[in-house]
Amino acid sequence: MRITQTSSGRGVSAPPPNATQMRLHGRWLLLARGVWLALVILTLAIFFASLPVYLVQLQTPCAGSACAYQQLSPEQVVVLKGLGFSTSDYATYTIALALAIMVVCFVVSTLIVWRRSDDRMALLVALMLVTFGPIFVTSTVPASSPLQIANECLYFLALSLLVLVFLLFPTGQFVPRWTRWTAVVGLAVQVPSTFFPNTPFTLHTHADTLGYLVLLGEAAILVVVQLYRYRRVSSPLERQQTKWVVFGLAVPLIVYLGGTVLSLIFPALAEASSLYGAPYQLALNTISFGLLLLLPLSFGFAMLRSRLWEIDVLINRTMVYGSLTALLVALYVGLILALQALVHAMTGSFSEQPLVVVGSTLVIAALSQPLRRRLQNIIDRRFYRQKYDAVKTVETFSATLRNEVDLSQLRDHLLNVVQETMQPTHVSLWLRPPEHDRTHRAPWRANPPVSPEGR
Repeated sequence: MRITQTSSGRGVSAPPPNATQMRLHGRWLLLARGVWLALVILTLAIFFASLPVYLVQLQTPCAGSACAYQQLSPEQVVVLKGLGFSTSDYATYTIALALAIMVVCFVVSTLIVWRRSDDRMALLVALMLVTFGPIFVTSTVPASSPLQIANECLYFLALSLLVLVFLLFPTGQFVPRWTRWTAVVGLAVQVPSTFFPNTPFTLHTHADTLGYLVLLGEAAILVVVQLYRYRRVSSPLERQQTKWVVFGLAVPLIVYLGGTVLSLIFPALAEASSLYGAPYQLALNTISFGLLLLLPLSFGFAMLRSRLWEIDVLINRTMVYGSLTALLVALYVGLILALQALVHAMTGSFSEQPLVVVGSTLVIAALSQPLRRRLQNIIDRRFYRQKYDAVKTVETFSATLRNEVDLSQLRDHLLNVVQETMQPTHVSLWLRPPEHDRTHRAPWRANPPVSPEGR
C-alpha cells in the first residue's frame, strides 16, 4: 500500500523562501555573538551587585501595604516563625529560586547561541533570556539604591526584547507588517514611567497609569498576533514551536490567576492578618515564582526544535491532571464540610472530625481513577477530536478484522481506515498474489539438451 501524505503531517516543513535572509554570516555573526557575550557580562555584573540589596529587602518586613515582590508582610513573618523558619531561611530559599531561574535562562541561552546563533530569531530569544533571568532581582531593588539607573536600563531592555520576541516569533518577521509600529509606540510610552517615575511631568500627566494601560493593550495585541499567525500563517513545525512557548507562559500565569481568583471568592485568603491568608499568599507567590522555570525551558525546546511533537502529550496530560486535581480538591473540601455539618447536627459536637477526614480521603481515593478516565475522554473529544476519532476508527477496524472473511470488503475497510485516520492525498493498495498463483503464471523454461558437438 502506497500513501502520499499531505502537508498536515508530522514531517518537518520546508524552510520559507526567505529563510536564507534570516541567517547571519561572517562579520555579522561574530558581531552578534560579541553583543550576546557583552550582554551576559553586563547582566551578571548588575545581578550580583543588586543581590545584597535584594537580600536585605527579603529579610525586612514591609511597612503597611507597600510590599515589593516576594517581600514579607509582618503577618507572614509570624506565620514563618510559627512553622519554625526565620526570615533568613526565607530569603535564602527565595534567592535560591531566583538563582535557579537565572541559571536555567543562561544555560538555555548559551545552548541556543552555540547551536543556532546564525538564526536571527534564535539569537533574539537568546538575548531576551539573558535579560529575563535576573530581572526579578534587579527590578525589585529600592529606588534609593545607586544601581537604580542600571536596573532601569536592564528592565527596559528586557521589556523591549520580550515584546519583540512575541511580535516576531517564530518566523522572525512582523506579521502583519503594521505590528512593528505598535512596538514602537508601546515602548515609547514606557520611557517616562521607567526612567523618570518621580518627575513632575510623570506625576502630573499620569504617565504611569497611561504606560500601564498601553502595556495591557500591547499584551492584547501580542495575543491576537500569535493567534493570527497560528491559524493563518504558521507551518506545522512553527505551530509546535508556538505551542511550547504558550505552554511555558500559560502554566505559571494560570496558576497565579487561579490563586488570585480563589482569594477573591474566599476573602479570608486575601487578608494577611487572617489564619489562612498569610500562608496562602506565601505559598501562591512561591509556587508561581518557581513555575517561571517553564518559560526558558519552553523557549529552549522551541528554538532548538527538540521534541517538538511531545508538547501535544504534555498539554494533554496537564489538562487532565490539572482538572483532576482541582476537581478532587473541591470534592474533598466539600465532603469534609458536609460531613462535619452532618456530624454536628447528629451529635452536637465535632468529636468525630478524624473519622470525617478519613472517610473523605477514602471517597476521593475511590473516585480518582474513574474521574481521570472520564476527564481524559472529555478532553480527547473536545480538544483532540481528530486523534480521538482516529483511535475509535482503528478500534472499530480491529473488531471488523476478526469477523471479516471477504477479501474485497476487507480491502474497502482498510482503505477507509487509512483515509479517515491519516488523511492522505492518495491511497493505492497492492495485494501480493498467492504463492501457487505466482508459480502457475511464471513462464516455465526447460533446459534444452546439449549435443556432444556443442560442448
